[in-house]
Amino acid sequence: MKVLVLNCGSSSIKYKLYDMNGQKELASGGIEKIGLPDSFLKFTLSDGSKQVITQEIKEHTAGIELILKTLTDAKYGAIKSLDQIDAVGHRVVHGGDKFCSSVVINQEVINKIEECVDLAPLHNPANLKGIYAIQKILPKVPQVAVFDTSFHQTMPPYAYIYALPHDYYEKYGVRRYGFHGTSHRYVAKRGCEFLGLDLENSRIITAHIGNGGSITAIKNGKSIDTSMGMTPVEGLMMGSRSGSVDPGVLTYLMEKENLSTRQINDIINKKSGLVGVSGVSSDMRDIENAIEQGNERARLAMDMYFYYILKYVSGYIAVLGGVDAIIFTGGVGENQPIMRKYVCDSLAFLGVDFNNELNDRIKGRETELTFPNSKVRVAVIPTNEELAIAIDTEELVEGK
Repeated sequence: MKVLVLNCGSSSIKYKLYDMNGQKELASGGIEKIGLPDSFLKFTLSDGSKQVITQEIKEHTAGIELILKTLTDAKYGAIKSLDQIDAVGHRVVHGGDKFCSSVVINQEVINKIEECVDLAPLHNPANLKGIYAIQKILPKVPQVAVFDTSFHQTMPPYAYIYALPHDYYEKYGVRRYGFHGTSHRYVAKRGCEFLGLDLENSRIITAHIGNGGSITAIKNGKSIDTSMGMTPVEGLMMGSRSGSVDPGVLTYLMEKENLSTRQINDIINKKSGLVGVSGVSSDMRDIENAIEQGNERARLAMDMYFYYILKYVSGYIAVLGGVDAIIFTGGVGENQPIMRKYVCDSLAFLGVDFNNELNDRIKGRETELTFPNSKVRVAVIPTNEELAIAIDTEELVEGK
């Protein structure tokens, strides 16, 4: 079976094509700047080289048509005809409390995704555009929705209900949902396979750390708590998101600065976090470079960033009643040894026997970072959300 995975953003489309016989990646790429005159498709060829096609792409259907044309192109294509695409899997950001697992898409599913638009107004409409486009272009090809939120639907009510008047939960669904669920689910499963642990009898903390970041407590294969909330702002300090902040600060600033709800939302999503504190960048690589040049605000930003991670990891150890393994993933989690060292050295009192020498050499590959006698195992497991989506799609379409 060949599965096309689509991740549609408001002005972008990322894609990967898999041959599920061996889970081989056949093609990957993405479209940027949809709706602008300088939009383009960038994709990777079989030899690893990059190719760019620049043309105006006015909306998502046109973008997906260009992707499909490129996939079957005589020069650049990975397949001979669209008939070879057996199924399409879509990343859908928010499933609310309506979906606890991935599902085959039908009209009822589409209606429920539309009902969740208020919860993710920037993401779900874009995800739906991808679904509508495939319905139009490949109407006979089955589609599957894989939700960022579904993995966290196993959280108990005391973990996901906010301490607000309960009417807001009942009327508007105001509660914690969590995100990055596909990544957390994938790395927990793969991490247990790699470390020789039984996922169904384990206490795992997965740390998806990147420009956006979240940490999840997983007990016996199920998410029991996660750091992101109703929106992806809650929890860790991130590249440009504030993470958890006293809500009284927000109303105070709105009054002092005469800010609208849109303006305060822009501040906590786009102007806070690493970039807000450092004044340098939302990219950790730029922060590290600034620190080397003596920038004290960059140093403060990094110290805060690490401290948030340690607080959540430590808290989830208590929630789980101990921990068997801590797994780092995401752009920063996979590639920044200094962050992993800070967290794991701080947990040495719990029996984390961390291999600092090995840690310094590891970027972006599966590795155990603890010595054989360590009471708590630590590993780097690169995430692969697209493959996880493809696997779910194959299993649902073939009824496995």
